[in-house]
Amino acid sequence: MSTEESIKIDIEDADEEAVKPEEATAEEEPGKEVKEETGKEAKEEPGKEADEESKAEDAGDNKDEASDDKGGKKKHSKKNKKDPRDEKIEELEDRVKRQMAEFENFRKRTDKEKSQMFDMGAKAVIEKILPVIDNFERGLENVPEGADEAFSNGMKMIYKQMTEELDKLGVKAIEAVGKEFDPNIHNAVMQVESEEYESGIVAQELQKGYMYRDTLVRPSMVSVVQ
Repeated sequence: MSTEESIKIDIEDADEEAVKPEEATAEEEPGKEVKEETGKEAKEEPGKEADEESKAEDAGDNKDEASDDKGGKKKHSKKNKKDPRDEKIEELEDRVKRQMAEFENFRKRTDKEKSQMFDMGAKAVIEKILPVIDNFERGLENVPEGADEAFSNGMKMIYKQMTEELDKLGVKAIEAVGKEFDPNIHNAVMQVESEEYESGIVAQELQKGYMYRDTLVRPSMVSVVQ
């Protein structure tokens, strides 16, 4: 081999060695670009994930709020709507109260009717007894002189007992003499002149009148001063 050929070979080897580093750098550059891209993506991905997570949280919050609103509306509607059992209880209580009120009115009405019936019956009996009392009074007023004293005393005792029993029942004689004439309880059968009493005053009682409690049984038969 000549020196020229050896020089050429050396030059070629040098050129090849110069080319290899360029190829190596060319081969390395795509790798760097891939790494840079992956790095950017890696940097961008956490931000995206954070955004997605925040969106997901917001959506969850909105769902919770919506569910709370629905739950609140349901609860509110449940509160407004009465339980059928409570409505039934209220209806039964109202019915019982009405029946009790009706029964109380019925009791009062029947008691009043009974009282009126008793008063009517008592008044009818008293009206039949009064003539007997009148006859006792006439008999006692006309006891002859020299009559049996024991007999007349017995008549007086019987009369007293009868009047006391009538008084216990609520039967009372109407006061007439010296009282102003009252057409509600007095029955005027004549007019007389009197120096003792003024005009319109009862001067004489011809027949006693009686009251049973607040009811007139018989008016007094009287004569009135002119």
